[in-house]
Amino acid sequence: MIDIEVEDAAWTVAAAEAVELVRAAAKAALSSSPVHGGGGPRRGGGGAGSTTERAAAPPPPQAVPLPRLAGEELGSVTLLLTDDATVRDLNARFRGQDAATNVLSFPAAPNPEDHLGDVALAYGVCAREAAEQGKPFGHHLQHLTVHGVLHLLGYDHIGDDEAEAMEGLERAVLAGLGVPDPYAAGKGEHDRPRPI
Repeated sequence: MIDIEVEDAAWTVAAAEAVELVRAAAKAALSSSPVHGGGGPRRGGGGAGSTTERAAAPPPPQAVPLPRLAGEELGSVTLLLTDDATVRDLNARFRGQDAATNVLSFPAAPNPEDHLGDVALAYGVCAREAAEQGKPFGHHLQHLTVHGVLHLLGYDHIGDDEAEAMEGLERAVLAGLGVPDPYAAGKGEHDRPRPI
């Protein structure tokens, strides 16, 4: 299940289809997981993360999709479309960084409901980045959604190899959504995270 909560109406003012874009991006990212039929790691990495961090290691070759019953959804995520102040507060409380960032991911501990975790996106930061990078707002929103959900699936981007693996998967997932490479021509590049 993909649950989307719109806490700041600016999201739907900027893009009336924001909820649909986020749902499609989250679904595409989930499909990259072994549990959901793809090949990525299933958990164990990621923590609260932003696109100012780097990506996680490629999946082990033995990762095999788990069987699914017809119509069965495995795992759930909650995505919060909120404002900069809320994300800044979350970033300060959980990462020790008193600043707004574009996206934060909070992987859940293993649980019987298979809730993978929560992702929070800051409207002001996302809109500003899209404008600065010359990208359509909807494309940037889908990129950040994919990025956040991949963190919930265990991807991270601490080292260069991990970053390349995660960014490669982001490119593939986004291409399937019709979104151009967010890292092309230096647009969308991210700084190395600071350890907390």
